[in-house]
Amino acid sequence: MAQIFHPSTNTLSRVTIFGALFLIIGLLWLLAQINRSPYVTDVNVVRAQPVPFSHQHHVSGIGIDCRYCHKSVENSSFAGIPSTSTCMNCHAHIWTNSEMLEPVRESFRTGRPLRWTRVHDLPDFVYFNHSIHVQKGVGCVTCHGRVDLMPLMRQAESLQMEWCLACHRAPARFVRPREHVFQMDWVPSIDQQDLGEELVRKYNIRVEQLTDCSICHR
Repeated sequence: MAQIFHPSTNTLSRVTIFGALFLIIGLLWLLAQINRSPYVTDVNVVRAQPVPFSHQHHVSGIGIDCRYCHKSVENSSFAGIPSTSTCMNCHAHIWTNSEMLEPVRESFRTGRPLRWTRVHDLPDFVYFNHSIHVQKGVGCVTCHGRVDLMPLMRQAESLQMEWCLACHRAPARFVRPREHVFQMDWVPSIDQQDLGEELVRKYNIRVEQLTDCSICHR
């Protein structure tokens, strides 16, 4: 019986099969990279705000503590957005004629709050409590980055599940003494791992429970 297929067909079949396999792997890798990219995570994306508020100026320049504006961060699940009256504590006396601050003055006159655009916006199915992180020694900079160096607020980390789990699985790499939680430029005086392990015991952080689904999904 005559041979139907040329012997090179075997080679072509192998190349096609392995080529398809590599293509699928490559596509999966590409999708994973896209999912971690700023296009999806919004990392370093600056959003338009009613007033171009500069954390760099107010934190580094003037030395305002985080808690002056975010008053509920130590005892509530949310950090809180400052009311216009908080802004006017200072701006009733300085930059009183600044055109840039007119939306603040109008809000104060009319009682209508400024509509800030949320920068760190977690999905509705994720529960995050600011106060418990503060109590356990997680610094603001760990999640929000060097806010004191940001002329305009932006998201510094992906806030994706794998990023959160990296801390929940090994909190010793990130925790610090509570008195330094709000200090942007704090660095440990000893090895972070040694300090972290000590603080994990001191603050009674139950590492074995931190990856339980119900911690973040309720």
